[in-house]
Order: sequence, then C-alpha cells, then structure tokens
Amino acid sequence: MAGLSLAKALKQPDCLGGPWKVYGAARHSPDEWFPSSILDSFITFDAVNSADTRAKLLPIANEVTHLFWVTFQLVADEEVKITVNKSMLLNVLVVLKSYPSSPLTHITVQTGTRHYLGPVHDPVQSTKLICHEPPFEENMPRLSYPNFYYALEDLVKSYAPSITYSIHRSSIIIGASPRSAYNTLMVLATYAAICRQVGLPFRYPGNRYTWEHFCDMTDARVLAKQHVWAAVTKKAKNQAFNCTNGDVFTWKSMWKVLCKTFAVKFVELDEKEEFDLVQFMRDKGEVWDQIVEEYGLHKTKLEEIACFEALVPVFRFEFQLVSSMNKSKNYEFFEYAETFNSVKFWVMKLREMNLIPIFYEH
Repeated sequence: MAGLSLAKALKQPDCLGGPWKVYGAARHSPDEWFPSSILDSFITFDAVNSADTRAKLLPIANEVTHLFWVTFQLVADEEVKITVNKSMLLNVLVVLKSYPSSPLTHITVQTGTRHYLGPVHDPVQSTKLICHEPPFEENMPRLSYPNFYYALEDLVKSYAPSITYSIHRSSIIIGASPRSAYNTLMVLATYAAICRQVGLPFRYPGNRYTWEHFCDMTDARVLAKQHVWAAVTKKAKNQAFNCTNGDVFTWKSMWKVLCKTFAVKFVELDEKEEFDLVQFMRDKGEVWDQIVEEYGLHKTKLEEIACFEALVPVFRFEFQLVSSMNKSKNYEFFEYAETFNSVKFWVMKLREMNLIPIFYEH
C-alpha cells in the first residue's frame, strides 16, 4: 500500500526534491495492478539473503541517494520478527554503503502505531496489555515489550550522522494493494462482498467501545508525501513523525459509510450474540473464488489478500486509537485527508484495479 503511493508521489513532476529516478524492489515481480510506468526499473531479490541482495543491488549502489523502507516480513514470534526484519534492512544498507563514496544520504523507515501499543496481536500478552495513554505522541518512551519497530529505528540511528533518517509511524493505512496482510480496506471489502454474495448481514465484528469511541486512519497518499517531505527537508532529518489523516471517526459512523459504499444493509451493533469474524470467514474461500469468477476480477485467493486475524484486535481495543499530529505541524508538514473521502477514493481504486467487485443497491 505504501509502496504504490510512494512511487506515484516520487514520479509527480512537482514532487519535492525531484525529478526522481525510482527503483522498486520486492521479492516478487509486480502484477498488472502495479503500473510499471511509475518506476524506472524493478528489482526482484530476497533481502533476507545477503548474497542475493548484494548481487541485485550492487549494480545500482552508485546511484541510490535515498532509501524508502516500506516493507516488513510477517512472523508470529516477535523476537524472530526482530531478527528477520533487522537482517533485511541491514543487508540492503551494507550493500549500498559498500560502494566507494556511496551517495546514500537518507533513509526513511515505515513503522506504525504499534510503537505505542505493544503486542496487540499476541493472544496471551494482549489480554494484559500496557500501552500509552492516547493521543499518542512521538516523545513517549518505548514500552517494555520487544518490538521490531524499535530494532529498525536503532539500526538506522546507528548510521547517523553520515546518513540521516526519518521514522514514519502511521495508523491504519488506507490504500490499494492485494499483497498487504494488513490492508484493512481490502479485508473489509472482501468481507462485505462475501456477506452480500451469501445473503448474510455485514456485522461489525468488534466491541461497543470501538463502535462508539474515536479512531484514526492514514491515507497512503498522505503517508507518501510525509516520507518524501522528511527525506528532503533539513529540519525533519533524524526525527520520528506520526502520520494520520488529521481527523478522527467512530467505527459506527465508518460502518455506515462502508455499508453505503459496498451496497450492503447497515445493521446496528448487537453484542448479545458473540460474533467471531475469523471463524465466519474460515470456510469462505470458495465463495470468494465464485465472486472472482462471476465479476471477472484479478485472480486472487482469499487467504492471500485478507488477514482477518490481524484486523480483529483493532475492533476490540479498550482505548482510543488516536495519534497526535502536532509535531508534524510544528515541523511544517500540513498534508491531511478527510478519512471518509479517503475510504471512498481507495474503494474506487480497488475497483479500477479489478481487485473487488462493483455492487449496486438493489
């Protein structure tokens, strides 16, 4: 999600610091949903493999001035996740810095609100979670839990002052990608499409607290602009910044917008009957296959595009998921988005990319 918007932002004629030559990189080549026109070249390699990383990146090490790190490898155990994700970034940095008189001057690192929350996806630790009091601010001390975000921050800080860095802590990212495990909008879109296909209600899978209290989101376009801004703005160097749209919403109000957007009936939260979204979706792979076939969508498998387990904790928080944007404003980053409009925009993009069906009111 972040990569697509970032590449588009960098290739805009009026982009800060531009014109940019943009190399995209990932373990797999992009499908047709990722337009090759917004990249000058695409490199496939496995960043966990130091030899493969060196072979693929050394030929361009004399050109790379800025590294935008917007990836992570999803591993259940946090200590393993720390090792793997730190190794990936370190392997890339070692290669880029190995070139004599390396031109690399800045690294931007994508992290997120979990910096302030602790292990929200851990089934054991999340039951007794200690997190910061919202709204979350960048100067809050680290929590006592292991967190791969902390490891990535420490790694890039170790290269200062010869290479500057910026850290970007997003909230729930709203964007377009069939390959992100945490693409909330894709998860909700597939859930709504399946409910409509089988004639079941589009129920909110959370608690009353999140239904009625505030949350925030991050439009991938705002996030991309913050990455670029920090990469070329002197006073933003060696800083961490929250990145949200700048407004808040309740999931009750959001659910009404989603229902209208996905053409499904709105139903009020009913806590009398326990609703397990993960269990509900466990056997719906064939239904999604039917939807893909019936509407001629880009060929995807439900388990590849929608991680329901990752979304459920967000709907069951007992605190408001809200981050302060005051620091960004103080540093003169003023980009914002209206979240409801963001959702509508990105749903339209997902449809244009042929990833989700277009439903109309009966």
